[in-house]
Amino acid sequence: MPGLNLAALILLVVTLTQIVSWVGKSVLQELAFSAYSRVLLSSPASKQRTLRKQVLADKAALSKTSSQDEFAKWAKLRRKLDKGLADLEAVNTQITSAKSSFSLRFNSLLWFITTGSQLFLVWWYRRQPVFYLPSGWAPGIVGWMLSFPSAPKGSVSSAAWAAVCKRVLLTAEEVVKDLLIPGPAAPAMVPPFAAQPGGAPAEKARPSATIHTIESENLD
Repeated sequence: MPGLNLAALILLVVTLTQIVSWVGKSVLQELAFSAYSRVLLSSPASKQRTLRKQVLADKAALSKTSSQDEFAKWAKLRRKLDKGLADLEAVNTQITSAKSSFSLRFNSLLWFITTGSQLFLVWWYRRQPVFYLPSGWAPGIVGWMLSFPSAPKGSVSSAAWAAVCKRVLLTAEEVVKDLLIPGPAAPAMVPPFAAQPGGAPAEKARPSATIHTIESENLD
């Protein structure tokens, strides 16, 4: 039973690692930061949206105001726009800094959950067999490789079991891709001689220039 629990635990960690690889760390990071910002950065995010709308409105009003005919109004709108841009830049800097800090913590956590956990399990249970193989199933060097590095002879080590699980998942990924994504169409076979409009095959062009050259050389 402990071996089965260890096999299931290693399979779970390897599967989780492959799922993260399939989905993509950047996608998971964006989803996590979106949820994080809604909870802990709701005020700066709301302020950013308000400032963006205000800046766009001020730009539109400024473009419709003549700097010569309505200079006082134009100058007032210009000062308001500059202040809005400065405030928006400050909010953007705050959110960007928060996102960078979050990305560092999120990537570290994701590494410990996936790759770090897998390395820890393989090292911590390096001497414990995941399960034993029937006698004679893996003779010689095959049995040694399955028990590498320190598991008892005739057993499957945690490192070998993790490698097998990863290989099976990668193979399953390739099978699913082949089923879902059609391969490139085979190129059409082109006949060596195209048919003439009347149905008769076209004659192969004769290298007349070469023949004339050879005859001239013979005459010389």
